[in-house]
Amino acid sequence: MELFRNATFVKMFLANFASQLGSMVGSMAFAFYLVDRFSSQPAYATLAELMYSLPTLVVFLFVGVLADRLDRKRIAVNSDWIRAALSLVLLLAIYENWIVGAFALLFLRSAISKFFAPAEMSLLQGVMKPEQYVQASSLNMSISGVFMLFGMSLGSAAYYYLGIEGAILIDMASFVISALLLMSCRFPQHVSQPNGKVRLKDLNLKSIAADFGMGFQYIVRSRLLLAIILGFFFFGIVNGVFSILPLFTMKYKLSPEHYEVYTPLVMVFLGIGYLVGSAISTLLIKKIGKVGVLITGLFLIGIITLVAGGFHHIQLYLGTMVLLGVILAPINVVLGGWLPELVEPQSMGRVSAWIEPLNTTGQAIALGFLAVAFPGLVSVTALYWILAASIFIVSVYYLAVLPSLSRRHQQQEMNVEMPG
Repeated sequence: MELFRNATFVKMFLANFASQLGSMVGSMAFAFYLVDRFSSQPAYATLAELMYSLPTLVVFLFVGVLADRLDRKRIAVNSDWIRAALSLVLLLAIYENWIVGAFALLFLRSAISKFFAPAEMSLLQGVMKPEQYVQASSLNMSISGVFMLFGMSLGSAAYYYLGIEGAILIDMASFVISALLLMSCRFPQHVSQPNGKVRLKDLNLKSIAADFGMGFQYIVRSRLLLAIILGFFFFGIVNGVFSILPLFTMKYKLSPEHYEVYTPLVMVFLGIGYLVGSAISTLLIKKIGKVGVLITGLFLIGIITLVAGGFHHIQLYLGTMVLLGVILAPINVVLGGWLPELVEPQSMGRVSAWIEPLNTTGQAIALGFLAVAFPGLVSVTALYWILAASIFIVSVYYLAVLPSLSRRHQQQEMNVEMPG
């Protein structure tokens, strides 16, 4: 694969792999810790998920602007070092049984991570050719499949064999490895600082707000980009519900006595499907196009979600997760490869800064609803209905607007490329 001949891409790929693996182990172990210790209070697990998503609503004004104005490499590296240090403090909070402090540290650590994502995404875009975006997105989805396959199992194993302390140490080590790999990368200035050299002291709240507004103007100028990004609100609802739903499904419906065993299996089977779907994504996109893959896949996922919510047998539920993963992977490949094609490198940070708040708002609404309504007002099955409804809403929206906007965008590109 040509991408792996690029030494900088390989280092970034390994850094991202290490960071995601450690984060998966740490977050899953912490979820098991909360459910195990506070089994009569499922809201704690939901609150932990909120601590991972809510920080976006606090820092969204700054993350994209800083990624476009300051040194992207320095932002990514410092983000890793700070999260590693906060992991050590989190260990102390858990040792002292200070649950409020632990939640506050999760919030702060997640806030720092929000600065990492747009900086790393922008750097990655700068070291690839445009024709490699879909290929790289497919590769990233394959890695996500591996995390689904082993991440929750590793989180569960780390918690039960090493304790919550050992799991968090693994989490901390992953950030250290990621920081060291990124420090060894060399980026030309047009990649690390595409808008010229700017220092933090040169920025103020007025200039940051103006830059953030420029990101909105950039999105609005492209109706196709705007249409895609608006769907991320409902994706946030889906992600918020599904982040905790497999655990709740096993704990409160399918296997209350053995949920520790079966919850990781959900992600294993989903990961198997994800790997298969990632392998066929590029070919599938070439055959039926981005719009076809996105819309058809979303409708199928909505139907599968409704069916899964009605199952009372673990084997049927796990089999459905494989099918869900096969369909989900090409959708994420489309979204991951399409956005870099539509956004210029010098504006990627500011554009991605608008995606995160939409996604996180959806997540926060979903998780807030779960914390209040489950299990008193809604059942596990009702949560699947809510999830399916959100998926169908975004499916219908995309069906109504994307085909015509995509054709218009392709025609505009052809007109630009034609001489004269």
